[in-house]
Amino acid sequence: MNKTQNLIEETESQIHHNLEDEVVQDILKTGTDLRQYSRQIEKELKEVENKSIQDYIKESQNIARLHGQISACDQILERMESMLLGFQNDLGSISSEILSLQRKSISMSQELSNRQAIRGQLSQFIDDMAVPESLIMGIMDCPVTDKDFVSHLQVLNHKISFVKEQSFKEYKSCLDVKDILEKLKIKAMTKIRTIMKLQYEECTTKEDLMGIEDTANRGLFHKSSLKHKGTVFTIGNRGDVLAQQLEAPIIVPHTQSKNRYYYEALFRSEQYALVDNACREYLFVSEFFMVRGQPALNLFNQIMGKTLQLLTKNLETFVAECYDTIALFLCFHLILRYQLMCHKRCVPALDKYWEALQSIILPRFEQIFRMNINSIRDCDPTKFNRELGPHYITRRYAEFSAALVGISENFPNELVNRLLAELQEEVELFILRMAGIFPQRKEQLIYLINNYDMILNIIMERTRDNSKEAESFRARLSTKSAEYAEEILSPHFGEIMQFVKECEHLNEKSQTEELKKYESSSWTSVATTRRTAPELVTSVTVLKQFSRDDQVNAAIFTQLVSQDQVVNVDLYVGLKNTGKLSK
Repeated sequence: MNKTQNLIEETESQIHHNLEDEVVQDILKTGTDLRQYSRQIEKELKEVENKSIQDYIKESQNIARLHGQISACDQILERMESMLLGFQNDLGSISSEILSLQRKSISMSQELSNRQAIRGQLSQFIDDMAVPESLIMGIMDCPVTDKDFVSHLQVLNHKISFVKEQSFKEYKSCLDVKDILEKLKIKAMTKIRTIMKLQYEECTTKEDLMGIEDTANRGLFHKSSLKHKGTVFTIGNRGDVLAQQLEAPIIVPHTQSKNRYYYEALFRSEQYALVDNACREYLFVSEFFMVRGQPALNLFNQIMGKTLQLLTKNLETFVAECYDTIALFLCFHLILRYQLMCHKRCVPALDKYWEALQSIILPRFEQIFRMNINSIRDCDPTKFNRELGPHYITRRYAEFSAALVGISENFPNELVNRLLAELQEEVELFILRMAGIFPQRKEQLIYLINNYDMILNIIMERTRDNSKEAESFRARLSTKSAEYAEEILSPHFGEIMQFVKECEHLNEKSQTEELKKYESSSWTSVATTRRTAPELVTSVTVLKQFSRDDQVNAAIFTQLVSQDQVVNVDLYVGLKNTGKLSK
């Protein structure tokens, strides 16, 4: 039922749609007969068909020619198709040939790379394994002191190490060269041992002065003259040669060839061996020939004279090129101690020898010392970084000065004291010049305090607390600390600071009555300041930094309590701990 209804509705909808057509509406309006209209349409179509046939008949020749042309185009396109197919086949064969050539090229390239890799490794292996005649002649004939010998020795060492590594692989080539390398090694070691000498730590140079900047003379390929530059001015354990190592066994060259020593250690070993043998020789000569005084000295000089001259000459050679002030100073004090040891053994035979050594060392020591002084005097503060911490030149001075003062405590020397005083003066001027580059006074004081504090700590650690240098810098540190405290506190506590100063002055003169009058008359203005800044005036730091007299602190505290002012607990505890706060 529903389907029928839907079909009816669709039919009605289609009818309404057809009725809306313009042609249908026009026919309905004019009342045209549909059958007559249909015959008219068929007639018109027939006329159109006849006209089309006539047009085709008129254009038949053209159509025939067009057909011929189309056929010709088909033939041409067919030939082109066959040609393109041929080209396609040719390209396919060419592509296969290209692929074949590519595979062959890759194979040949790989073979070439393999051959080159093998050639490089094999060539390197042969170079490392072979022992050329030039190497043999260099080890056999070149002097040990020649640079070429060192180069040949490096090559030999490399070949020995290489053969040793390859011997685990059981290469026959290793057996061919192993014997000759071993013989060359024995020959080289024999030549070296014949002239072997102990080496000592790298010498200082004229570039290793106290006032030389760390960045001075540093080019792109600059190499520092010292591996550890701090040792130039730091004594470290070097002072042991004057203490527990003074009578230690001498250094035996062939057993200590791998160790490196400072010159003073070698000098100590050499001089201690001389003292031991010279004392025995002198005592033996005196007893055997039964002589005393000058005759005994003459016999001793005949026996030991050339040895003493050789040792003196060696020292002159070293000193002429030495810039290590600490080494020279330690050698000087070794001389003093061994001279005293000889006197204890009743052997005056080496007195002139000791004096000769001192005359060699002291002038050079003074010269290098003054070079260090001048280097500090010539320092330009603007070349250094602007930092408030201790300056590295100041640290150098502190370490150096402490080292010399510590060494010379038991054997004071007027020359050393004078040089140290000059050096201290130049360092103080340098510190002041460096402080001058800071624009604010507070920064200048911080810089001075940091440097003075560092110097004082190092000197007190290395020497006696009551040394002249320690007392000098302790006084400067105290002065600058007080000035810094005043600089910081003055904007907030100016009137209280002046009040405390006056009270201290009167208290030191025991003017009790005047002190009380001054406190009564001046306290009002101070208390007014106290009320405007209650969190600052009662700070214990103010009184501890500015007042050295606990009685004055107690008096101020009493005044504060009497006026019912709030008092900082730290101030109360600090004053009470002094035992001078009245209950």
